Amino acid sequence: MMKKVYVVCGMVLVLLLLLVELSFKVDAFNCNPSELSPCLQAITSNVPPSTTCCQKLMEQKPCLCGYLQNPDLKQYIVSPGAKRVSLSCGVPYPTC
Repeated sequence: MMKKVYVVCGMVLVLLLLLVELSFKVDAFNCNPSELSPCLQAITSNVPPSTTCCQKLMEQKPCLCGYLQNPDLKQYIVSPGAKRVSLSCGVPYPTC
């Protein structure tokens, strides 16, 4: 009887680990910096961010720390314009 309980617990643990791994892969797949293109004008000038920009910024919020690690994107993420857009959209600036 105890052996069956251990087997079932082990199978449940393996299933949970697979689900967690799958969810990380799905999240990583959704990170696409080009989704933030509606924000480019607001970041590089004094134009207020559009509703679309704010929506995309909120969607990409989990990805911002990853973008900070990319030298090609970091310059945009750390810019004063990006901080201003983040504040205007109500999306907390990443602290990674």
